[in-house]
Amino acid sequence: MQEMTDFKSNRNIVYSCTYHVVFCPKYRRPVLTNGVDERLKQIVREILADLECGLLELEIMPDHVHLLVGVDPQFGIHKVIKRIKGQSSRLLRQEFPWLKSRLPSLWTNSYFVATVGGAPIQVVKQYIENQKSH
Repeated sequence: MQEMTDFKSNRNIVYSCTYHVVFCPKYRRPVLTNGVDERLKQIVREILADLECGLLELEIMPDHVHLLVGVDPQFGIHKVIKRIKGQSSRLLRQEFPWLKSRLPSLWTNSYFVATVGGAPIQVVKQYIENQKSH
């Protein structure tokens, strides 16, 4: 996972925008198991690398995904989430056909997102890392 303790910049701005994102499969079905979870991690990492976003933490539970990510504010967190959910749904449903029979679409339209500027990033990272043990 990439560290994001420094400020990032593009041609126009210097920024440090870190978000905690949570999203769920449709009906919160526990389908992110049996290899789907590992493939989803790979897909998310590839998408974030393509978008030049910093991945700080990623944890996949059977019925939801936690993501701690740094995003250029001019690109926007909503575009990142839309890309992750869209591409992962298409790829996972192709590679794991049983998902099509379990769900009409893989993800809900909803998601949770919060900036973590007020909380030390290490605290949020630890929270996400500890999700599996609860």
